[in-house]
Amino acid sequence: MSRCSRRPPKPCRAWPVACRGGLEQKLDGHRALLFTPSGLGGSVVVQTRRGSLVQERWPDLVAAAQTQLPAGLVLDGELVVWDAEEGRLSFGALQRRAAARAPGAAALAAGWPAYFVTFDLLQLDGQEVLRLPYAERRSLLEALFSDHALTAPWTLVPMTTDLAKAREWLESWTDVSGVEGIVCKPLTGRYLPGYRGWTKIKRRDTTEAIVGAITGSLTRPQLLVLGRHDTTGHLRAVGRTVPLRPDLSRQVAEHLAPVGPGHPWTGATFASAWP
Repeated sequence: MSRCSRRPPKPCRAWPVACRGGLEQKLDGHRALLFTPSGLGGSVVVQTRRGSLVQERWPDLVAAAQTQLPAGLVLDGELVVWDAEEGRLSFGALQRRAAARAPGAAALAAGWPAYFVTFDLLQLDGQEVLRLPYAERRSLLEALFSDHALTAPWTLVPMTTDLAKAREWLESWTDVSGVEGIVCKPLTGRYLPGYRGWTKIKRRDTTEAIVGAITGSLTRPQLLVLGRHDTTGHLRAVGRTVPLRPDLSRQVAEHLAPVGPGHPWTGATFASAWP
């Protein structure tokens, strides 16, 4: 199987009226394909969704794959990193590990171990299984974990066909750091690289905040600095938005006005890395 010619399918962002199929938990990590060599002398390969080969950044996963996974295997999944001090998945630690180069990668791996959360199977025993229905690929994947007694750093993503169970995941599991929603996959669907055939359902929580400052201009705001009043009535900064798309920028601009005298943030500065 040619690793560079197999790009992962892209989930489409939509809210379906009814999602019938396999429903998987969606983790907030880095999408990757993992390849084990088919013969002697080969090496484990980790490929990003953009096709970059980054196995030198994940020495702990490579070492585990060499000893625990069978030859001729291709897995699709999500790279995540566990922060033991915080007791949760850490996207910040994941980004640091993804940017590291050897020998720094090995030091980071010791403090922030990586996990490969597997949700699809592309090749088994050197044979492609892309054309098999999702339900059959899932069964093969479950058998792989069972037959080889796979444990950390390998994790099989939870899956259900029960809509009530998936709704419970969406309402409760998304409170857990790193779990952002669910993905619906047709049970009869083949694995189609680059095709938007999956439906991603992300949890959205709404709240109210005051736009206390912006970057850009009043007619073309770029991002918004948000605030809330504390118990004493003082306006406290609580976060910022991501950069606004042009259409949202125009909508927001209609509701902005120049600051008047006595604004509580006059003279304040905000770091660009502020979340």
